[in-house]
Amino acid sequence: MTVAWVALCVRPVAADQAADEATIRKEVAAYVAAFNQGDAKALAAMWSPEAVYTNPLSGDQVVGREAIAEQFAAIFNENKDIKLSAVTESIQFISPGVALEVGTATVMQPDQEPEESAYTAVYVKRDGSWLLDRVTEEDVPVVISHQDRLKDLEWMIGSWVDQDDQATVVTTCQWTKNRNFMVRMFAMAIGDRFEHSGMQIIGWDPAAGQIKSWVFDSDGGFGEGIWKQKEKTWHIQSTGTLPDGSKMSSTNIMTYVDDHTFTWQSINRIVDGELLPNVDEVVVAREGAVGGSK
Repeated sequence: MTVAWVALCVRPVAADQAADEATIRKEVAAYVAAFNQGDAKALAAMWSPEAVYTNPLSGDQVVGREAIAEQFAAIFNENKDIKLSAVTESIQFISPGVALEVGTATVMQPDQEPEESAYTAVYVKRDGSWLLDRVTEEDVPVVISHQDRLKDLEWMIGSWVDQDDQATVVTTCQWTKNRNFMVRMFAMAIGDRFEHSGMQIIGWDPAAGQIKSWVFDSDGGFGEGIWKQKEKTWHIQSTGTLPDGSKMSSTNIMTYVDDHTFTWQSINRIVDGELLPNVDEVVVAREGAVGGSK
């Protein structure tokens, strides 16, 4: 009998909560509609008599419906055509008369970026109606994609040629499928003879918080580079291992000139502790454009 009695009690409670949740969701929609109509009185009526409202734009707190109505009126007066959207993510019942709604709100104003915040709203049930009692908000952190981190290097996408009377270096750069990395394939020819080739992968290292690159060449050498930007110039601190096991390091400098041209040079070149001559600046042209020379 005890099990049957519990089962009979659970069913009405669950049904009541489902109905209350549907009511709260309707209240959220009505709140958004009143806000977008600039109806301060209608908004204030959705709060409990002793509710505390925090203005998300100024941080000011007000208590009670009358003060809340005044606060909303001031917001609408100072921010013409302000609009709101809200998405409810969950509703949890703390007790039969108290509910917790978690959601995301977006405030939109003309000529401004939308402001998104995560909110938690406490509702209380009074005389059969669900009323707002407290709302807390936190800014939603902006997640920057790896592609966005590499945006200042996007000009490299395409094919490039560095050529003089002795050698030709052709480099082709493209995004990987998910655009988290850029891949540069390079090949050098002397006259009609293929001499050297390799691959460089450029990506954002989230652990280090910086752009890095990894290079592998056809002779068996490999290395790593750390990229640092100063306006239109990139300094790549490179370290690596040559095919014979020798350790090397250098600073390679790439400077964006325009969409069809960049310059490249290598300085501070060290192999097994021996300082080597710098490689003078060369002009590299997009394939099909007028190229530079070494």
